[in-house]
Order: sequence, then structure tokens, then C-alpha cells
Amino acid sequence: MNIWQVGDVRITRIVEVEAMGGTRFILPQATPETIRPIDWMVPHFATPEGKLIMSIHALVIDTGSRRIVVDTCLGNDKKRKVSAWNMLQTSFLADLEAAGYPRTSIDTVLCTHLHVDHVGWNTMLVDDEWVPTFPNARYFFGQREWDYSQEASQAQFGDVISDSVAPIVNAGLADFVEMDHRICEEVSLFPSPGHTPGHVCVAVRSGGKEAVITGDSIHHPCQIAHPEWSSAVDDDPDKARRTREGFLKKYCNSDTLIIGTHFATPTAGYLKRRDTGDYWLKT
Repeated sequence: MNIWQVGDVRITRIVEVEAMGGTRFILPQATPETIRPIDWMVPHFATPEGKLIMSIHALVIDTGSRRIVVDTCLGNDKKRKVSAWNMLQTSFLADLEAAGYPRTSIDTVLCTHLHVDHVGWNTMLVDDEWVPTFPNARYFFGQREWDYSQEASQAQFGDVISDSVAPIVNAGLADFVEMDHRICEEVSLFPSPGHTPGHVCVAVRSGGKEAVITGDSIHHPCQIAHPEWSSAVDDDPDKARRTREGFLKKYCNSDTLIIGTHFATPTAGYLKRRDTGDYWLKT
């Protein structure tokens, strides 16, 4: 578990899966040969041999008056075509409660986008039915992202929308919002399209401090060194690259804490630029 304090806001990381290797299907350009020269990624984000280390986790934003879960991982009991993700049985909910956040205490769920590894714990299996995991929460989905999910199949992963998103809509718990929506005084969204058309990042501001949750605009820190590397599942790779480049320029050498949605432990850091012109993440 990692915890960061941003002014009066506490952000807590709840890990579902952290794994080494097996990520080439997401970032095909990230071969061991291309990763090994990026020395600052070892030992946290890559092995000395050049294998990537990645995490699937949720982030709880606790403002004192709101408890917001950002991205809900893969979920248990879900039939998925990726064998490592199929019919998982993890301790995610127990870990969430151990961190001080029983599922019934969550009042807001926010998905940066609606891909398989960001919506799974939206629902849980009860008596052979998918029901909302967080029954006292409003679930915020981007309107553009919802529309896109009706057009773009995730058949390579499984029946993602039917088991993890549609039950929330059918239960009347979904709020469809614009890409620059403000959740509360401390938490707001901003557009970061490319990975999907409706993808958003999450900004947290309190007491003169700021953090940004990347979603999949940056899948792995290697894309900080190589923003031109696009994910194999990017909807628009060129737009995703431009989004990353703009993000890096905006936050480089700032005091904004960057929290990666798939960055392995320690997960967060500050963007810096060396004299050679390349970006890196100072943890």
C-alpha cells in the first residue's frame, strides 16, 4: 500500500495485481534491448534484464468529505480471454477495507476510461448476478467514453461492458459527464484522448499542492523516456503520442505529483528533464 498526502487530501493505492514481464502485448516496442539503456527505471519499473514491471491498482481519493475510488481494476469471477486475468480470486475488497475503506463507505467511483482493467470491481457476483460493488456510490463515466464503448468491442478480453459497466447503468447509479467535469472542490477531470476517445486524467488540488492520476495516457514509465511508443490497444496512436508529449511538457520540472495508474511501486514521482533532452520520473 502507498499513501500520498496532497494538501488535506489523502490518496491511497490498493493493489490488485503486480507482475513482471508479460507486457509486450501492451507495449510491443518495449523490448529488453530498448529498455535496458533506460537506467533510471531499474529497480522499480524494470529488471536489470529489461523486463517491465507493471501494476493494476485502484486509487482512493479521500478528501475528508468524499471517498472516491479511481479505476476499479479487473475484478473477481470475470471470464476473460487473457489467462492471467481469467476468473481471478484476489483479496482486493479485503485490502480496501483494511486500508480503512469498506466498500459501503465509498460514495464515488470514477473510471478514467472503460477498458477491462479499469472497470472490473464496478460489479461483483452475487447469486449469479452482477451487482454494484459500491452500492452507496455514484459512478462517473465520461459520456464520450460511454458512447465509444457502444461502438468499440473488447472481444479480445471478454464481455467487459455487459458484466462491469451495464449493470451500473441499469441500476441507475451512473452519471455521464463531460471530459472536464469537476467532481468536487478538490478533484476534477481533464481530457487526455488517444488511448480512447473519451480518456481522462484526474487532477487533485488541495492546500496549494497538486497531483495527477495518469490513467492509461501513460501506461508505463518507459513512455516517459519514449513518448512515441504507443500501446497496442490505443484507439488513435498518433493522438495518444501528442497527448503524452503535451502532458510531459506541462508537468516537467513542476511540483505536481504524477501517480501512474499502472506504475509499479513506488508508483508516483515528479517529471524531470535532463540536459540531453529526455524526460524521467524522479521517485
